[in-house]
Amino acid sequence: VQLQAFGGGLVQSGGSLRLSCEASGRTFSNYYMGWFRQAPGNEREFVATISGSGDSTYYADSVKGRFTISRDNAKNTVALEMNSLKPEDTAVYYCASVKYPNYVSLVPTDYGSWGQGTQVTVSS
Repeated sequence: VQLQAFGGGLVQSGGSLRLSCEASGRTFSNYYMGWFRQAPGNEREFVATISGSGDSTYYADSVKGRFTISRDNAKNTVALEMNSLKPEDTAVYYCASVKYPNYVSLVPTDYGSWGQGTQVTVSS
């Protein structure tokens, strides 16, 4: 599957951004989709994931209550709505597709396809 992410940018602390990811190449609705992020000098970390149907979502504790993941299977897209952004949210954000159908994971190595990454910078 091919993934392409959009929507990063520069925002002030407390602001909002919406990231989008378009997928192509396989049956989109059978797979969990996730968002991860990587700040300079840090390992890639889990942000959020959503089931194929969109009924189940999981979030990192650091973003719970501020970020919302959603998907539109008719358009093969997944989005990450980010509110109340903090400087520590600054990172390159990646969308990813899990390797196996209906398989939930918070671990980057379980995701086989990755978008190119989009930079999110939150100024204080």
